[in-house]
Amino acid sequence: MNLSTMYQLLQRNIDYDFRNIELLQQALTHRSASGQNNERLEFLGDAILSYVITYAIYRRFPYVNEGDMSRMRSTLVRGYTLADLAREFDLGSFLYLGRGEWKSGGYLRQSILSNTMEALIGGIFLDSDISTIEKVILKWYAHRLNTIRPGDKQKDPKTRLQEFLQGHHLPLPSYWISQVEGAEHNQEFTIYCQVSGIKEPIVSTAFSRRQAEQATAEKALIQLGVK
Repeated sequence: MNLSTMYQLLQRNIDYDFRNIELLQQALTHRSASGQNNERLEFLGDAILSYVITYAIYRRFPYVNEGDMSRMRSTLVRGYTLADLAREFDLGSFLYLGRGEWKSGGYLRQSILSNTMEALIGGIFLDSDISTIEKVILKWYAHRLNTIRPGDKQKDPKTRLQEFLQGHHLPLPSYWISQVEGAEHNQEFTIYCQVSGIKEPIVSTAFSRRQAEQATAEKALIQLGVK
């Protein structure tokens, strides 16, 4: 795939066409690949994302208190959520990484994916204006904004499972890696989780250990009947 085709595909995925393609290239460039990297765009995008999501929550939830609004915002802008968005766009396939970072599977790493999403937001803002990037972000987040609700469910599944077990004076869950498959840069992790109150270990497979652990915790919460 040539560079032009690659950029066209990504822009179709994110539903935005750059006027200045160099901003897109910079947003995709990790510091391991070049001195002209995406860290400044990431700094800018982080602030813009926080503003857009904060304002969206403020408008959508006029009777929710500051604490719940803050927790909802944290859920929507945290690295885990941004990395999920990045995977929806197949962003990892378009990153510029140093050889070592690429070989170690950096294009799958949550921190790199989430940071690149913030850089992408910064790049779109510089390529357009605040009104445009607000529309782009709200479109990306449409489903999440429509389904999010105030309350403790803003916490990730592992945290919720841990707090549930502690609240019932039960041992904490035990996670272990059962299997790692695939080439070094494209590994799949199979994680088992033993939880008090659930007879059989729970198993999940994902492209990172963290994702697999979160998936097993989510399954455990469902089996325990935790809403």
